[in-house]
Amino acid sequence: MSQDAPKKSSNAQSVPEAPQKQALDSNEKRDARRREAPSAAVVYEAIRAEAESELSRPLLGLGWSALAAGLSMGFSLISQALLYSYTPDAQWTPIISSFGYSIGFLFVILGRQQLFTENTLTPVLEVFRVKNLKVVINTLKLWIVVLLCNMVGVAIFAFALSYFDVLDPKIDEALKTISTREYGHPFGTVFVRAIFAGWLVALMLWLLPFAESARVGVIILVSYVIGLAHFPHIIAGSVSALYAVFNSSHSFSEFLTGFFTPTLLGNTIGGVMMVAAVNYAQVAYSSNNNGNGQKRNGKSGSER
Repeated sequence: MSQDAPKKSSNAQSVPEAPQKQALDSNEKRDARRREAPSAAVVYEAIRAEAESELSRPLLGLGWSALAAGLSMGFSLISQALLYSYTPDAQWTPIISSFGYSIGFLFVILGRQQLFTENTLTPVLEVFRVKNLKVVINTLKLWIVVLLCNMVGVAIFAFALSYFDVLDPKIDEALKTISTREYGHPFGTVFVRAIFAGWLVALMLWLLPFAESARVGVIILVSYVIGLAHFPHIIAGSVSALYAVFNSSHSFSEFLTGFFTPTLLGNTIGGVMMVAAVNYAQVAYSSNNNGNGQKRNGKSGSER
């Protein structure tokens, strides 16, 4: 017995002790919180607060901002045409020229101008939250004003490209080639593709509030995918589609029935149903679950 005791003590001494967890000081904890990715609720609240601000703005101010956005989106067509014209004719040419599609989105989003597909997302979050008829009416007014003024700006830009020597004549062929791509597809095909365009634009806006220094990269990448995949966008696509109308390549009725209507419906559904509703639902149900959990915890604590 006396010989076993030292063996046990020596075995106990040979087991290494677990390292003690070092406590963080207040500065380190604050730094850790700052590096955390924001929760869905935080992103939602940032976008919802912006929507509340937009709904309170005078319609005249929104209209001028939307007119500027329509004009700015025209530079997407010019940039695409320039890249298309100066790139060798090859299968990979669209990979290069589609980068031009991002220019208009950069001008509009960084310039804080009103773009219709942006306003299919942000005000809807406020509608879902408040569920008030007044907010619904104000949202519809905002949509109508922004869409009309966007289209006026787009029409002015397309008209100027068609009837004035804005670019070198050899660029005109590239403009005609790009503009004809907006036509020739069945209504259902344009509608479904437009859903994906609205979906991507709305997702981009969910990423931007906390993208910080990566904002430019997010805008370029998402809009580049839209342009490369030929997902129709109601404002960016209308510049090239109306350019074809002013050049008599296509009629205005073709523009309305073959491009404008299916694209408008698809972009709206993609932005509202696929992003606003789904993202609102995840935040709303998460909040409800947290609230129920707190209630259950509070009840069990009182019962104890």
